[in-house]
Amino acid sequence: MSVRDHKLIPNDFSALPSQAAPTAVSLVDTFSAELDATGHVVGADGDVPAALGLDRAALAKLGFEAKAGQTQTVLTASGGLVIAVGLGAPDESASADAARAALRDAAAAFARAASAHARIGLDLSGLPGLDAAGVEAVTEGVLLARYRYNALKAKPKGTALAALELLGTAGIAGADDAVRRAQIGARAGNITRDLCNTPPGHLTATDIAELAVELGREHGFAVEVFDKQALIELGCGGLLGVNAGSAEEPRMVKLRYMPSAGSESAPVGAGHLALVGKGIMYDSGGISLKPSDPMHLLMKMDMGGAAAVLGAFTAFRDLGLGTAVTGFLMCTDNMPSGTATKLGDVLTARNGRTVEVKNTDAEGRLVMMDALALAVEEKPDAIVDIATLTGAALMALGQSTAAVLGNNQAIVDQLRAAASVVDEPAWQLPLEKKYRKQLDSDVADLGNIGGRFAGATTAALFLNEFVDGLPWAHLDIAGTMQSDADDSWRSQGATGYGARLLTEFAQRFTKVQ
Repeated sequence: MSVRDHKLIPNDFSALPSQAAPTAVSLVDTFSAELDATGHVVGADGDVPAALGLDRAALAKLGFEAKAGQTQTVLTASGGLVIAVGLGAPDESASADAARAALRDAAAAFARAASAHARIGLDLSGLPGLDAAGVEAVTEGVLLARYRYNALKAKPKGTALAALELLGTAGIAGADDAVRRAQIGARAGNITRDLCNTPPGHLTATDIAELAVELGREHGFAVEVFDKQALIELGCGGLLGVNAGSAEEPRMVKLRYMPSAGSESAPVGAGHLALVGKGIMYDSGGISLKPSDPMHLLMKMDMGGAAAVLGAFTAFRDLGLGTAVTGFLMCTDNMPSGTATKLGDVLTARNGRTVEVKNTDAEGRLVMMDALALAVEEKPDAIVDIATLTGAALMALGQSTAAVLGNNQAIVDQLRAAASVVDEPAWQLPLEKKYRKQLDSDVADLGNIGGRFAGATTAALFLNEFVDGLPWAHLDIAGTMQSDADDSWRSQGATGYGARLLTEFAQRFTKVQ
């Protein structure tokens, strides 16, 4: 029996964390007696919640200073478990997005401190000016922080979260809808995490295509799958070239969401977006083989862009999105073999452009050039691609911030605004046209690498060659795809970066002139 006979997906997708029974979230004026633990927010000054049973001096003796993200567990005289949650000093100059991020982080800290408990409550009654957006951020923080990828563990760690009560929120206008939106967004992010965390032997290009069909049926979007023969007929030489060394067939998955009458976030006809995701299911580097180091181990996540697009699509119907969205997932692994694409080979993209392969480990842009050309044929109002594309972006911006580049500042600004709302940071890098000549080739229209310097920019310049001047932006998430340790609501492993960002962007999308 081979490893493929043990795959959990698509046949048993219900075994994955994101498909577990959803957490029941309640807005309450009084905590129920069934809770296992309660949390109480404590600022750097002001009153300490009486439910903690300790004053500020007593908490200080325990080492609790109410710093942002700090927690202190206390067993009360009655045997109840309460957790002090630090919020830090108030920052009057903080933006609304930063203030919500602080709430999200505090909620995540509480969720982790209460990780052994299934039924928990968080007291928000002492927070002045708490609104629906704050309730949404708190709910997201808890739901995202409690994620764990346990699908392949015989004895899963942690306790599944069954119920969350938010005290002091029942009278807040729009709070019920805020909780619903948070649950939808967290689900999209956790689906993306599941896909990225799943080992490549359990999730091939064929598997993710089958899974997309299942998710489309469940979440209200259409799915069209293109196999190898269909890709040959389409002339997708980039995807086929990267797949040439693999024993697994490639797949292009086309997703289509169409708004229905009465959509909540925008009227029908609010525009048409195209989203393109890099789906390298495992990246060995091909003939340009990667070294066997920890980064190589993470290459099961090189399909993080495709996972983020697919995750975002699961949210659109439930949020009542008024914008039409077409998605392209370009899926294959990149393997070395006797049939693999060689250095110096020339591939022909869907739009007829030829590309000399100077490094087979610069494969993401090769699969995406076909998708971008196909996206152009759809005549959308804007194209956004997302990819774990370059080590240069990781080196420049680290693991907390993605790079964003584009040919249209308005679209870049809309992406940056969405990134700020969901606290998935993105920093704009220049699409410096002076570097375009580094992509020149002696034998083809262009080469697939651009030299030692400005790698994130030259990769984006390559992609820009295939968007035919349409408004376009590119998210390079090579650094943000995973976290080495639990970090606020970002659980160790795949972060799910991009799913919530693209969902927020689609809701806020405005056509540019």
